[in-house]
Amino acid sequence: MPADDALVITGGTVLAPARSVIADVSIAGGRIVSGVADVGTSKRPGGPGGRSEHGTVGAGAERSVVGTSAGDHVPPVAGVRTPAAGGAEAPAGAAGAPGAATIDAAGLLVAPGLVDLQCNGAGGIDLSAEPGRLWEVAALLPRWGVTAWLPTIVTGPPEVRARALAALRAGPPPGVDGARCATPLGLHLEGPFLSPERRGAHRAEHLTLPDPALVEAEDWSAAGGVALVTLAPELPGALDVVAALAARGTVVSAGHSSATTAQATAGVDAGISYVTHLFNAMAPLHHREPGLAGVALTDRRLRVGIIADGVHLHPTTVALAARMLGDRLSLVTDAVSALGGPGDVGAGSGVRLAGGTLAGSTVPLDRGVRNLAAWAGLSLPAALSAASATAADVLGLADRSRVAPGAVGDVVLLDEEGRVVVTVVRGRVAFDHRTLRPHPRYR
Repeated sequence: MPADDALVITGGTVLAPARSVIADVSIAGGRIVSGVADVGTSKRPGGPGGRSEHGTVGAGAERSVVGTSAGDHVPPVAGVRTPAAGGAEAPAGAAGAPGAATIDAAGLLVAPGLVDLQCNGAGGIDLSAEPGRLWEVAALLPRWGVTAWLPTIVTGPPEVRARALAALRAGPPPGVDGARCATPLGLHLEGPFLSPERRGAHRAEHLTLPDPALVEAEDWSAAGGVALVTLAPELPGALDVVAALAARGTVVSAGHSSATTAQATAGVDAGISYVTHLFNAMAPLHHREPGLAGVALTDRRLRVGIIADGVHLHPTTVALAARMLGDRLSLVTDAVSALGGPGDVGAGSGVRLAGGTLAGSTVPLDRGVRNLAAWAGLSLPAALSAASATAADVLGLADRSRVAPGAVGDVVLLDEEGRVVVTVVRGRVAFDHRTLRPHPRYR
């Protein structure tokens, strides 16, 4: 195995829900080949594997969620080293390549790469207006720990969906280095089969009733590049479309919906397995008619997305959802072009149309993880799981978002506050916070 194809992350604390251990992680050919074996001592109780002691804090809090705050004293990543550059060689046998590049992760947390199932854009790019630029967004996402994602196309004319699929299938264009891009796992089509009264920021003139013929004509399928579709299950024809999509391997989500409890349950029976941004753009939970929200909270067949930006949901509502959903909770951003764009100072917020309707968020996924941990009193590993393993499970991808042999080599290195230091995509450094650019070795 050539050294260029191998990377070893040494001495970091590998996060897992049950325990966190100091271990080396070796990646070769884009896959994790060894790791999560104890090579030191387990972290002390109250460390990354334990529950947070900080409880609920206000929106935007940056308080430590894993124990004693390291502040600015966390040792920086030692960087990628090779024997030719005078650095240490990889441990004997690591990745089968004695000359593998290494990252010294001492003092850092090693976690699965984050997966965002709902991202509408970033860096001034609106994917529903410029779908051909999805790879530019993919190149930005690793700075927030995102290693895989679903480019999300909201309700619009058919040609926008066609352009997005064409860009996805074509791969990175000239000038965009695919080796440092978050991997697009397929499109998330949010619409056009949505309830008019729950459309939110979606344009009414492009909404339409569920139509199996449209699904067939545009090849909405996992093989065709459509990973997830959000629709309102109460609409006429919706259940037929749910069944057709499920048969094509596409995950179906309920959202932008006024569904009653019975209608939501019928949708789940037909093949719906996910719920898009719980409580937002759906009928409110009522004690006599729980509706889609009530079904989402109680039906174990569903995984459920939430936006933890402090605007779409109150922090107490985030805590409620986390306690009800447990490992069914999936954290998303619903990010729009303003994320990382001009004027973004990193504070994050909800984005509203002129009339006040919420139209997305500017909170990056890593900050959403910290919010979730703080507001719901979760350990950092548990909060990270909602943005990694659970997201992969939604798509049925058992080999993603786990730091385990055989998994895709997507890893994020965090300080003890949960802030991103280094992001590794398929075994290559895609982002290094110390330089705020990809490491030169991987340009």
